[in-house]
Amino acid sequence: MAFDEGRGERCLHGGDSLEHPMERVLDTAALLHWPLEKLAGGVCAVSQQEELARLSQERLLLLESADLVWRDVSASWLEQATNVASQTGDLVRLSDVDLDVLALALGLQATLVTDDYRLQNAIQHAGGVCEAVVNKPSTAVWMWELRCTGCRDVAPVPEHVKRSKDSVAGECRRCGSPLVVKRRRS
Repeated sequence: MAFDEGRGERCLHGGDSLEHPMERVLDTAALLHWPLEKLAGGVCAVSQQEELARLSQERLLLLESADLVWRDVSASWLEQATNVASQTGDLVRLSDVDLDVLALALGLQATLVTDDYRLQNAIQHAGGVCEAVVNKPSTAVWMWELRCTGCRDVAPVPEHVKRSKDSVAGECRRCGSPLVVKRRRS
C-alpha cells in the first residue's frame, strides 16, 4: 500500500513502508516551541491555525514555510476521540482544538506529540503512543470523576458535561455545592 499525497498522507522516513509508521500529530505546544526542521512532516488540525493566530501571529506566519500537513478532522474520528476522552473523564478539560488533535492521532494511528497531560492520558488509554514536547511525559493512565466540595458525593464525569478549563464542573445534584474534577480513588 503506497502513501497517497492527495489524501494528505505521507511516510516521514522517505519510503512507502508501513512496517515502521512514524507519522506524528503535533499539538500546538510543539508548533510553538520546536524548531521548523523538527516539525517537518508533522500532521496538524486545521483548527490549530486559529489557536496559533491568537497565541502568536508571528509563529503562525513562520509555520507557513514549514513542511506541515494540515488536515480537517472527520466526524467519525471526532466521535472516537470524544468517546475515549469521555471514558477517562478527560473530556471535561479538553478544548475543541484538543479534541481535533486527539481525533487526528487516533484516526491516523499516529504518535501524538503533546505536553498536555489530559491528551497524553486519553491517547494512552486508547492504546496509542505519545511523545512529550518539552515536559516529562505522563507514565500512568488516570481515570477522573466529579467530586462534590460539600457533601463529597462522587459521580462519573458525564459525556455531555460543560467543558471548561475552570476547576468547577457543575453543581452537586444532592446539595448544590460545586463539583470539581478529581482523580478517581482506587
